[in-house]
Amino acid sequence: MTTETVANRRHRVVVIGSGFGGLFACKHLKHADVDVVLISKTSTHLFQPLLYQVATGILSTGEIAPATRLVLRKYKNVQVILGEVHDIDLVNRTVTSELLNEDTVTSFDSLIVATGAQQSYFGNDQFATYAPGMKTIDDALELRARILGSFEEAELAKTPEARDRFMTFVVVGAGPTGVELAGQIAELADRTLEGTFRNIDPRDARVILLEGAGAVLAPMGPKLGGKAQRRLEKMGVEIQLNAMVTGVDARGVTVKDKDGSERRIEAACKVWSAGVAASELGKLLADQSKGTEVDRAGRVIVEPDLTIKGYPNVFVVGDLMSVPNVPGQAQGAIQGATYAAKQIKAELGGKQTPEQRKPFKYFNKGSMATVSRYNAVCQIGKLEFGGFLAWLIWLVLHLYYLIGYRSRAITVFQWFVAFIGRNRGQMAATEQWVFARLALEAMNGNDEDGREVRAGLGGKGATALPSDRSVS
Repeated sequence: MTTETVANRRHRVVVIGSGFGGLFACKHLKHADVDVVLISKTSTHLFQPLLYQVATGILSTGEIAPATRLVLRKYKNVQVILGEVHDIDLVNRTVTSELLNEDTVTSFDSLIVATGAQQSYFGNDQFATYAPGMKTIDDALELRARILGSFEEAELAKTPEARDRFMTFVVVGAGPTGVELAGQIAELADRTLEGTFRNIDPRDARVILLEGAGAVLAPMGPKLGGKAQRRLEKMGVEIQLNAMVTGVDARGVTVKDKDGSERRIEAACKVWSAGVAASELGKLLADQSKGTEVDRAGRVIVEPDLTIKGYPNVFVVGDLMSVPNVPGQAQGAIQGATYAAKQIKAELGGKQTPEQRKPFKYFNKGSMATVSRYNAVCQIGKLEFGGFLAWLIWLVLHLYYLIGYRSRAITVFQWFVAFIGRNRGQMAATEQWVFARLALEAMNGNDEDGREVRAGLGGKGATALPSDRSVS
């Protein structure tokens, strides 16, 4: 318990989340006369747009998820605290985070909440057991193990029906992540794994992309969506539009078509990329701020200066904020965090009051998605194009936003190996990656399976009492 008081310390800015929003907030406050406390439930800064390349064996986790402490170690006014935030007290200006059943209470003068979003199953969270999302490192490693494990099971299958089930891969959601995953699974089967099995031909794999709406890459418009669809179909990916997934189990998925009829797709490997939901902290903030609301996805409908009603010192940025025409992408988080940091510095420097703030303005730098090697689609303003040039722009842009020269150099090498050649450098997979999440879910639950897992791990099943750690 520290004895430091609010009166004898510098202005403290607490930043929640170590994604693009959190990291860029720290970056723009590193020379300010403030103390910054970054609280994150993970120890790394995750470059989420490249998770699908970890899942399909192109990149390792180290290239896209450097340790946050190492990234920020030269920022002398920044302290990193590991823990998951479960309470924010706006009146008393405290944030409570938990690590290993112990609470840490951190006081703040200004708060920047950048906790991002998580996978949404639209009320069917049970689907996650058999169809992991693509939001975390654990998701990517689990999916890699599921993909490679399906080929191994197909090699040993005793019947044609079982072999077909293990050779069928279903991707739910035809947004950028779904398109990129479907394309890379197809390339993995056609190029990297060709000739590596004796009882099966990986090129016979069936990759199915399901989309509940009527278009691929719908937010990017019919022109680019059509380009992506034609390229995927040329690669052998089956695209099924207006196909709503109503059931997911170990053996496959149930699909409801536009005419109301239902059908089954037998598939051992499924991945979910159909929707996102904001962090639960959004609702917590809205409940404490009279008049602040959240949208259907749980994002906070913020004021023009990205704050919540009645609290000009509390900023919400990134995927957690709901601002018209600002997509849930890295650029929105970066620009929002930069804006929030500038407002804090301007107020501390006496240059403006909260009432004098200019509204946040988002500059749309465009959007893009890779479809396959040498092929991508790109939208910059009114300019829309696809093919090799779009792919090169995609490579350069993603390299630019990777953290650290080492990560960039290794990524370039891994891309060279995967795209010029046929091999992929990250093809290791273990059963633990598939089953660890299920074990953790059981361990954290109150059912009998959870007690058995805890017993197997040597635990007593008791919950540790929270400590009184605090940062005043």
